[in-house]
Amino acid sequence: MKKIIILAMAVLPLLVACKEQKTSEGEKYKILTVEPKNQTLTSDYTATLRGRQFVEVRPQVSGIITEIRIDEGDVVHKGQTLFIIDQVPYKAALETAVANVRSAEAQLATAQLSAESKEALYKERVVSEFDLQTAQNTLAEAKASLAQAKAQEINARNNLSYTEVKSPVDGVASMIPYRVGALVNSSITEPLVTVSDDAEVYAYFSMTENQILDLIQQYGSLQKAKEQMPEVKLLLSNGSTYDLPGKVDAISGTVDEGTGAVSMRAAFANPDGLLRNGGSGSVVIPTVYKNSLVIPKTATYELQNRVFVWKVVDGKTQSAPITVYKYDDGQNYIVLSGLTAGDVIVAEGAGLLHEGIAIDIEQSTTLPNDSAL
Repeated sequence: MKKIIILAMAVLPLLVACKEQKTSEGEKYKILTVEPKNQTLTSDYTATLRGRQFVEVRPQVSGIITEIRIDEGDVVHKGQTLFIIDQVPYKAALETAVANVRSAEAQLATAQLSAESKEALYKERVVSEFDLQTAQNTLAEAKASLAQAKAQEINARNNLSYTEVKSPVDGVASMIPYRVGALVNSSITEPLVTVSDDAEVYAYFSMTENQILDLIQQYGSLQKAKEQMPEVKLLLSNGSTYDLPGKVDAISGTVDEGTGAVSMRAAFANPDGLLRNGGSGSVVIPTVYKNSLVIPKTATYELQNRVFVWKVVDGKTQSAPITVYKYDDGQNYIVLSGLTAGDVIVAEGAGLLHEGIAIDIEQSTTLPNDSAL
């Protein structure tokens, strides 16, 4: 029994020595050497898509729809007839108006003859001045009646033309909520159809007042910001990125009192009609920061609202507080202070480390600086 105890005591130091040797070799972690470079951070803003022109088509006269000349989703052109409203009462009204004009013309001719006759008789002292004045007044009244009849004719012609509801713009027709036989008028709440010109699509989004102030400080003014901002991208609702770049072409000059946001607009060409009026997406705005120290968020951890990284100093982890830029792209931080070019940091799993862990830099996986982007 004594021999067994002595043997165990002899083996125990060897086991401890082996464990210490494994620790001294260092753990294997992914590391990153911090280097300055130009970095582009992107910010996403939820956007609503609108066609270049978005027109709700409503009838200008009341009546029953007798014909629908388009299908839902058709490409339509400016001036194309979309609907026909019952023309019978409007044709009758026009015929009446034309007849009234002819009647007024005849009355005017009669009044003209009477006035000329009275004037000749007045010169010969056959009729009194009162008779002459009465004839002239009748002539004036006949002229006014003719003018009124002609105006009514024009109105009747216009009303008849309004029975052919035409597209005011080129575009794509929406769904049609009405069918043949429906009674419609100019005050209907739902339009006959909506025509959207989607050759160019506008993405409407907003920034906070603080973000707008940053833009002004960066570019000098809103006008310069609009002119000098880089091209933007559009992230579609299915997660894909739209092929063609866009340009911010409008920035509101006022802040919405209710939301504290500033409305903006980016224009995107839409030659293939992929973008649709009423769609949604996200406008992706890039911002270039020159000679910046950029690290992945996976290399950081937070403690009491402060951001820290693990530096590798003399082969061991050392916690270091850093100051980062207030905006980020969700994956990377731009470091303002706390790190310098050439510093080596642990690139992943920062939340699982602690002070003084041995890091074998030679055996660790070194991430290229671009991997943080």
